Amino acid sequence: MPRQHHRTAPRALDGILVADFSRVLAGPLAAATLADLGAEVVKVERPGGGDDTRSWGPPFADDGTAAYFDAANRSKRGLALDLGDPEDAATARELARRADVLIENFRPGSLAKYGLDPAATLAANPGLVHCTISGFGSGAGAALPGYDFVVQAVGGLMSITGEPGGPPLKAGVALVDVLTAKDAATGILAALRHRDRTGTGQTVEVNLLSSLLASLVNQASGHLATGRDPGPMGNRHPSIAPYETLACRGGLLAVAVGNDRQFRALAGALGAPELADDARFRRNRDRVRNRTDLVQELEDRLVADTPRGWAERLAAVAVPCGPVNTVSEALELATRLGLDPITQVGAGRIPQVASPLRLSGTPVTQPGAPPRLDEDGTALRTWLSGPEDRPLPPRL
Repeated sequence: MPRQHHRTAPRALDGILVADFSRVLAGPLAAATLADLGAEVVKVERPGGGDDTRSWGPPFADDGTAAYFDAANRSKRGLALDLGDPEDAATARELARRADVLIENFRPGSLAKYGLDPAATLAANPGLVHCTISGFGSGAGAALPGYDFVVQAVGGLMSITGEPGGPPLKAGVALVDVLTAKDAATGILAALRHRDRTGTGQTVEVNLLSSLLASLVNQASGHLATGRDPGPMGNRHPSIAPYETLACRGGLLAVAVGNDRQFRALAGALGAPELADDARFRRNRDRVRNRTDLVQELEDRLVADTPRGWAERLAAVAVPCGPVNTVSEALELATRLGLDPITQVGAGRIPQVASPLRLSGTPVTQPGAPPRLDEDGTALRTWLSGPEDRPLPPRL
């Protein structure tokens, strides 16, 4: 279906319409990624309160919307629909019929009564890519509600996070939702490529538990190889040393020595080249086996300078390391490195962290402000009630 675009450079997903029926984080973040790539995204929310995350604060934007909502809903158009209302449900079905992609995270099977389940949407729109996101899949876990914190617990992540002997800890961000969003976006893009070749859409199904288990990578592989459960190791790595935070004067330095050459460079920079020839530390497996002695030897020398001082000295000899930054310091670092991590989305609106994607031929879209509830409702309803070949109206 032809659409209007007012850009000087093409975007990878120009002409793609995404119907975003999802809520909270995983689905909305996947849809925002597609918007970054140039897709037109319509966010469908319930009238009144909208997406739950609009009220997940503080902090709040000036208009009362939570910063949490803004983080995952940039560059979208807003449409409020009550699926329990027959007229609104018909509008939702028409949007699904015109869309290229539909993203939803309703409990499996619950959309069937509105004619918005994958079987119904694909029957009405055979070229549709229908992405469904759940907590635990569409089988025996279909009725279980999926929240990131719970999945971090039952999926094993909390069991390997924290200090030895301490309580299990979650990651400091809703990491499982973020990983699932990336899996969803990957699956959607693969399905769109298939549709380009064949004209046929399909269902893309992802769930939080599977995305988490896949992200355990070496920890899961280690368990499958040995039959033993890994445990928490704080900031240490189970298979590499030194790969952890080390005490310096006034703070901690994250050191990630991935091979013997890097360890030799580290030892030389610390003024102790003999450590690289010490039988306890010569090879990585030796350093892992003798980690306690290794850390003592390193920290005895690191106390001579600050984390930032050591970071500069070690970077000069290509040893991967850095101080443990706050979020503000991390953004400042990215700015100094020319990564342009922050982008503005309009006067009076919360700035956004920029997309990490860099495409030379089809650059990502300059993001727009997240929509206010039903912000584009009138224009979208008019468009959906008119001829299908009428272009999608420009966003105001």
